[in-house]
Amino acid sequence: MSFIKVDAASDFSIHNLPYGIFSTSDNPKHRIGVAIGDHILDLSVIKSLFQGPVISKHQDVFDQPTLNAFMALGYEAWKETRKTLQVLLSDCEGTLKDDVSLRSRSVCAWDSIFIRILPCDYTDFYSSRDHATNVGIMFRGKENALMPNWLRLPVGYHGRASSVIVSGTPIRRPSGQTRPDQTKPPVFGPSKQLDIELEMAFFVGGGNRLGEPIPINKAHEHIFGMVLMNDWSARDIQSWEYVPLGPFLGKNFGTTISPWVVPMEALLPFAEPNPVQDPEPLPYLQHHDAYTFNINLFVSLQGAGLSRKLIQLWTEINYMYWTMKQQLTHHTVNGCNVRPGDLLASGTISGPDPESFGSMLELSWRGSKTIDLGGGQTRTFLNDGDEVTITGYCQGDGYRVGFGPCRGTVLPALSN
Repeated sequence: MSFIKVDAASDFSIHNLPYGIFSTSDNPKHRIGVAIGDHILDLSVIKSLFQGPVISKHQDVFDQPTLNAFMALGYEAWKETRKTLQVLLSDCEGTLKDDVSLRSRSVCAWDSIFIRILPCDYTDFYSSRDHATNVGIMFRGKENALMPNWLRLPVGYHGRASSVIVSGTPIRRPSGQTRPDQTKPPVFGPSKQLDIELEMAFFVGGGNRLGEPIPINKAHEHIFGMVLMNDWSARDIQSWEYVPLGPFLGKNFGTTISPWVVPMEALLPFAEPNPVQDPEPLPYLQHHDAYTFNINLFVSLQGAGLSRKLIQLWTEINYMYWTMKQQLTHHTVNGCNVRPGDLLASGTISGPDPESFGSMLELSWRGSKTIDLGGGQTRTFLNDGDEVTITGYCQGDGYRVGFGPCRGTVLPALSN
């Protein structure tokens, strides 16, 4: 138990302790904090208390305005820091609990917080079999739903980090070329098929040198922690532009992530057996330790003019076919270097039933049927003013390990 009171329904129990970058109204400096209940622990104030054999030599990382230097320290430093934090926040440890002055300087209330965390680089995978199958059926037919390579390797594309934004930042409806009538030339204008993509992503820590792959048995040492993600997608722009090189303007206008990075050590108690992969992957992608996680994911959409949010879908990350270890290993097997702070995403997460679909493309089946929001409102894709919120957590015995909200509101397109 923590000496700071934490509600059983809070995302941020002492079993979690996610990292983020924050500032306060009375101190605008960006610095590293850890969420605990309704408070943030300022690590820059208590950095001298980290006395472990690794982190004691690098206490200055907690003064940095990003997490990158801390991520770069590697796996042993992360474990050591987490162990120290759990001791310091424990109800039976007095170092922080009994020092009124230190506690008042290091523990901040949520009401004056500005939180910010942004990646260095970004890669998006396509690792949910149900989602890939659904999309394949829509565009290619049932017989060709999965491309020949899909069951052989984690399919992905290298994206961009410049438009990755933090929860709460509005998203502007993009404009681009579309071709709604295949018998006529393309037209330019705002996307009419703006969509969500329910995803999760992980931050890389302790990268690799150019030309030196990360082997599968070491991949966990390079995975720092996870966030929720909404990888907004303009389906009509994407469907016209994606041949032959894949996503571009239909994807790069914005990607929203939750503000707290949940460390993998907090998620390991919720690890489950990996999915059976048939055909068996090539040896460089094989691992037998459980690295699939029981994370409950929810999406709500509040339509403009509606007074309440309506849950539209629920799914779990354990619907993923390819694991994060396989994604990272495949990403670097050709010698590609990844750096601390790089962000690797799961791709849309969907389950086998409509209630667990992770996109409106699937819920409306490419716009062929409407989604009932109640209050007389329906959707096929997003309207201006719609607010989408993704939440997620692992449920322990009397506690949760959660991520906080991943939220964004759709703004109208700018006139061109």
